[in-house]
Amino acid sequence: MNDETFLNEQVEVIAVFSNGHQPCRPLKFRRPNGREVEIQELGLRHPVNQGRKTVHMFDVTDGGADYRLEFDSERLTWHLTMEADHYE
Repeated sequence: MNDETFLNEQVEVIAVFSNGHQPCRPLKFRRPNGREVEIQELGLRHPVNQGRKTVHMFDVTDGGADYRLEFDSERLTWHLTMEADHYE
């Protein structure tokens, strides 16, 4: 990720939960300002233990910018924690 901006925005996410290789896949999210971002590609996904809870981190892109979404498996909430522009 280039030119990173660190955020802490609670976002609404549409995601698919299923069996298989990717048990959770976010498809799009809505930021607090109402802007919707459609996810074009899922990069890395990794769980992180924060005390007794697990937070699942997803690096995603809409083709124009990269984002990091975090899913709190205890509170069942999503947060946008990073945004970075692409440079060509």
